[in-house]
Amino acid sequence: MSENTKMIKIKWYRSSIATPERHKVTVRSLGFSKLQQVVERPDTPSIRGMVAKVPHLVKIIDE
Repeated sequence: MSENTKMIKIKWYRSSIATPERHKVTVRSLGFSKLQQVVERPDTPSIRGMVAKVPHLVKIIDE
């Protein structure tokens, strides 16, 4: 990644136990392994789209 790539912080705040398998896969592919974890990802349309698919499980905490 280049130095000027904008990053966003995403927090996993709600369990994915009773959600469809596709939601669980999306949460894992964002890089989460534990509940309440915060990850930093590049601010790209693909990452934004993944977050938009599971807004009830994750939230963007820093823009």
